[in-house]
Amino acid sequence: MDIRKVKKLIELLEESNISEIEIQEGEESVRISRNMGNVPQYGAPMAGGYYPQQAPAPQQAQQPQAAATEEPSAPAQPAGHELLSPMVGTFYRSPAPGAKPFVEIGHSVKKGDVICIVEAMKMMNQIEADKDGTIEAILVEDGEPVEFDQPLIIIS
Repeated sequence: MDIRKVKKLIELLEESNISEIEIQEGEESVRISRNMGNVPQYGAPMAGGYYPQQAPAPQQAQQPQAAATEEPSAPAQPAGHELLSPMVGTFYRSPAPGAKPFVEIGHSVKKGDVICIVEAMKMMNQIEADKDGTIEAILVEDGEPVEFDQPLIIIS
């Protein structure tokens, strides 16, 4: 198995909440796991240096109760069916840089239409609509990393 693929697997493992991954190619297989229970505290010594220090949480000044109610709330996510990422990877809206996106908000899609790509381990995985409908929202920016089961697109 190519060492670059193993390194990419390690990177994917570190960037996600996955604790173990096993891949098999023909007769070769590799299993990479991490023990989440023995993670040292921030600032603890590790081989080759120290784990990064966690910045202390900023202290917030206490505000009058009236001011707290005036703050705008986060915009609500549009209602509809969430298309979830089937894997950890990088989200792309178009088939190539500079190309027209697969879908835009308001476009009608049919079940099976390709609506985005998630790149994982240098493989471009076409993600298809899992139902007929209209694109209500695109929740991820082009080129942004995504997690397994992360909502990508809302279809109504």
